[in-house]
Amino acid sequence: MDQYRIFELTLRAIGIPPFEREYRFATLRKWRIDFAWPDYHLAVEIEGGAWIQGRHNRAASFLKDMEKYNELSLRRFWLLRFTPQQVESGEAVRVIEGWFHAKKD
Repeated sequence: MDQYRIFELTLRAIGIPPFEREYRFATLRKWRIDFAWPDYHLAVEIEGGAWIQGRHNRAASFLKDMEKYNELSLRRFWLLRFTPQQVESGEAVRVIEGWFHAKKD
């Protein structure tokens, strides 16, 4: 089972509200976010290739990601970004759980 599926199952198991995978937030640009809670205006991106000079680390892709993230912010979304290592270690789930816990306070 891949780490994204484990991530999804873990979020569900600990009672995090339902989310959308590959959420399209700007149909004209076809931008998608890995995980989103539209009702809460929360978006999560898992950034691959941090240590291997992957797509997100190349200048053109980095600039496109900045444009996408800025548009998301203009739409009043909170954006949390994680590496695959943070997903694997459980840190990403802990941060998301903390975010939802803080929303209840």
